[in-house]
Amino acid sequence: MSRKRSVDRRDFLKGAAVTGAAALVPDAVAAAAPQAPPAEAAGQAARPAAAGAVREADPLVEVSETTDRPGGDFMVDVLKSLNIEYVASNPGSSFRGIHESIINYGGNAMPEFLTCCHEESSVAMAHAYFKAEGKPMAVLCHGTVGLQHAAMAIYNAYCDRVPVYLLAGNSLDATMRRPGVEWAHSVQDAASMLRDFIKWDDNPISLPHFAESAVRAYKIAMTPPMMPVLIVLDGGLQEDPIPPDVASRLRVPKLTLAAPPQGDSGAVAEAARLLVDAQNPVVVADRLARTPAGITRLVELAEALQAPVVDQHGRMNFPSRHPLNQSENAGQLIANADVILGLELTDFWGTVHAFRDAQHRTSRSRIRPGTRLISINAVDLFVKSNFQDFQRYPEVDVAMAADAEATLPALTEAVKRLATDDRRRAFQERRARLEEAHGRARQAARNEAAHAWEASPISTGRLAAELWAQIRNDDWALVSESGNTSGWAFRLWDFDKHYQHLGDSGGAGVGYGAPAAVGGALANKKHGRLSVNIQGDGDFLYAPGVWWTAAHHRIPLLTVMHNNRAYHQEVMHIQRMANRHQRGITRANIGTTIEDPNVDFAKIAQGMGVHAEGPITNPRDLAPAFQRALAVVRKGEPALVDVVTQPR
Repeated sequence: MSRKRSVDRRDFLKGAAVTGAAALVPDAVAAAAPQAPPAEAAGQAARPAAAGAVREADPLVEVSETTDRPGGDFMVDVLKSLNIEYVASNPGSSFRGIHESIINYGGNAMPEFLTCCHEESSVAMAHAYFKAEGKPMAVLCHGTVGLQHAAMAIYNAYCDRVPVYLLAGNSLDATMRRPGVEWAHSVQDAASMLRDFIKWDDNPISLPHFAESAVRAYKIAMTPPMMPVLIVLDGGLQEDPIPPDVASRLRVPKLTLAAPPQGDSGAVAEAARLLVDAQNPVVVADRLARTPAGITRLVELAEALQAPVVDQHGRMNFPSRHPLNQSENAGQLIANADVILGLELTDFWGTVHAFRDAQHRTSRSRIRPGTRLISINAVDLFVKSNFQDFQRYPEVDVAMAADAEATLPALTEAVKRLATDDRRRAFQERRARLEEAHGRARQAARNEAAHAWEASPISTGRLAAELWAQIRNDDWALVSESGNTSGWAFRLWDFDKHYQHLGDSGGAGVGYGAPAAVGGALANKKHGRLSVNIQGDGDFLYAPGVWWTAAHHRIPLLTVMHNNRAYHQEVMHIQRMANRHQRGITRANIGTTIEDPNVDFAKIAQGMGVHAEGPITNPRDLAPAFQRALAVVRKGEPALVDVVTQPR
């Protein structure tokens, strides 16, 4: 219930103490300003001028109307029922009601408020957190401006098929908006800015409506294909007292998650028959393993067939040192295959075609005539049109619009039933050949990593090898993208757990890497895992404030800079264009490099409260620097080592 409490503004202002800003004002301005009387006692702060005092005191005296039970409190009850651990946010007035309810009524626990310096960082943290922990994090966005800041990261999560639970503040009733900025931050249809790349949204107009929509949004987000969802929170609904007639009928709906859809039994049987009869089957996995069970199930299928597996690393799908892991031999295997099983492939067409990026772009098939293609992909259940992340249309022979991880047990059992003794003997012979190929690939990787071992700038192969030597005996997790270092981690490290690799950004939007690493490390924190991030320099500069978040919230994370002082992919694109136009590549550095001056990433991190050192240019200095940084991380703090590297 609302109750009145009078406050004597004049008496309040008499007692207000503020910090002086006179030192920041030019002498001429200070001289012209009204002079406050000297302080009566040592240590007493001078009172501000009247206008300044009003500005500083205003937030504290707006207490003439109070309420014991605002709508935001019930919203927090609903969030707690969803078992949401964290809400990441850059603070904003459009959600001040629920913000206050989270930290005071909710005790700042389940969810805990994470202070972020940019909405894009908030979303990227939630994106990677889900992939490490298996459940969504909430993100609060401030009105029109916050949603637009967040949009790139939301698009990444959409392309990566990751659920992010988005909440956005808004002031829908125009007659209730504060004059000025609140109008610019309000919108008729907030979700319209994102609707092309989120799965579902709603704008509740009552608390019972919010409760149903909040639970529904969580269920929709968690049903494959998983994607972000958005609930818009009206400011009045957050801040106004809950009317007695509404309070009596408020309840939190029960959440029951939908079982992931499995492939049709007839299609599963046909796929099993093709795989068992094949002489050269290949299994290709991209975003298959959404839970730890995904790895186990893929190993079971691969061993039932003794078939090679190509991991495209959209998730951590298959142990890197399993002899059936043939990712290094993907091109040759696909060219010789007679049956290819694609599991949650982002781009099946691109998997079986070669594309030539020339003046006249051309493509050709990489597979033999008659090769049978099998697809199991939940994305077939939900496709939008405007944003073109769905890739070229693949012409497959068996298509299952289903969750691949959920379908694998039935497929494996069907394979085992169909496999005769003769086929099993053939499978074992294939296994022997694949073991030899796997061993050769591992040795080739070690040999290649030794090239330019003493080079400066430091080779990415040596960086990965030196880092692996320091973490191999820990319960570690690589929480960063790895493609920008030529995949050295996959070639040299021993990946065998679901959380040890989180895939990439999905939409290839730069700025994902640093906050995603912090989000992944946050998920690993309670499990005592050592989180490692190999961080691109250009990506770092999009979101440097996230290092403050890591330091502030004591998120242990080792970050090693891949500091090649360039947006090197763009360097290569300009070189390609210059060669095509016969102009030479000597000017390809213009607009693509991060030099003159060189960025001191260690100083930036130190300024955010993170232990940091570098830049390191001598490869022999890597191991000692890693050891010093790891000592900090193992105490529960973030640390960064800036390493100047070769381009890739």
